[in-house]
Amino acid sequence: MIDAASRTLSALSLLASPAAAADGPAIAGVPIEFVLFGLTLLGVALFHHHTLRVALLGLASITAYKLAFTGFKHGAGLAGLGQHLGHEWVILVNLFLLLLGFGLLAQHFEKSEIPLVLPRFLPDDWKGAFVMLVMVFVLSSFLDNIAAAMIGGAMAHTLFRGRVHIGYLAAIVAASNAGGAGSVVGDTTTTMMWIAGVSPLAVLEGFVGSGVALFIFGIPASFQQHRHSPIVKDPPAGVHVDWVRAGIVALVLVAAIGTNVVVNLRFAEAADHFPFIGAAVWVALLASLAVRKPDWKILPESVKGSIFLLSLVTCASMMPVDKLPAASPVTTMGLGFVSAVFDNIPLTALALKQGGYDWGFLAYAVGFGGSMIWFGSSAGVALSNLYPEAKSVGAWLRHGWHVAIAYVVGYAAIAFIVGWHPTATRATPPEPPAAVAPAPPAPATAR
Repeated sequence: MIDAASRTLSALSLLASPAAAADGPAIAGVPIEFVLFGLTLLGVALFHHHTLRVALLGLASITAYKLAFTGFKHGAGLAGLGQHLGHEWVILVNLFLLLLGFGLLAQHFEKSEIPLVLPRFLPDDWKGAFVMLVMVFVLSSFLDNIAAAMIGGAMAHTLFRGRVHIGYLAAIVAASNAGGAGSVVGDTTTTMMWIAGVSPLAVLEGFVGSGVALFIFGIPASFQQHRHSPIVKDPPAGVHVDWVRAGIVALVLVAAIGTNVVVNLRFAEAADHFPFIGAAVWVALLASLAVRKPDWKILPESVKGSIFLLSLVTCASMMPVDKLPAASPVTTMGLGFVSAVFDNIPLTALALKQGGYDWGFLAYAVGFGGSMIWFGSSAGVALSNLYPEAKSVGAWLRHGWHVAIAYVVGYAAIAFIVGWHPTATRATPPEPPAAVAPAPPAPATAR
């Protein structure tokens, strides 16, 4: 774990600019905020039965330090803290609403008994487990990765009789993150690129890496799951699909996708001031109460998991990051490892501001990289709310070893198959041709 702590601090130091270090005290060039954040992440890894307390303690210590010494991006003291939270509240509320809403969505999906019908169509060996991961991958290409992971978790709970291997849980999270890596509607980071003017075709090459990675982590994870608890061979007798609950699932997903597309295309600036997607999910859930009620009992545990993630996201937002290292294939690959411990939304925002990236490389790196640790992505935190045994960094790394290998192999696949081709966010319009001065009239000739 000490080695893990040093690697965490090294990864976070990648984000520390000289200007940021000069603004406040630093240890070996690393600002104190990064040290406190690294210690918080180490505490989460060591005390996985007390993750919420550790995250809240870390948030309190970083906040107190910045109040006393450095201030915040928008000012010093309580006023600066208030302005900072006023800038971040939309992201935090959106995440909170989505984590809780998609948790209830997964319960609706499982109670619809659709997962019980799947054995009719899936192979009854390790290949059935792999096909399920492919389904999660495809779902995530047009759904939010939280929703894809939660639906995958609900399917796995039924198909494997509630006995899901931690390595397979890591694979479900990896599949949900990988599926959105090449789609501008599949992940928040790729949607940010789209809004900033990056062509969807430039992001599409992220599928090269994530498609290769799916096989690298998916096959070992499927064998792990098959040995742990084989897939149900035949559906039980008397299965009746609850099409009303299935309709609720469809309604919530359509509300989320439709709101995402409409807001990003028509009201992109307004999205910075209101959590439209999270609100749309809850409007759809509340509208369905008249026909089917969700399982409210899951909310207390989901609230704890959500507050844990929001605490880490808030900590990350307070880090003195003004710019990223110069864009290159090597530094972009490093950002993938950083995104396992650092919120990928501010990473993407900084990259868009800085420019010079190959956006397909970046989409794959920050989208898939968070899968390497259970709290490295919102999908991982959401799924761990359903499977608390996954809330162990050691167990996740030990059993989900194939995810880190898949990330490296997938990144190499993009590098060798596609190649690094950085582009601007928006195409620069061609300059108008220089005006040509009219030729002077020819001098009159004497006759």
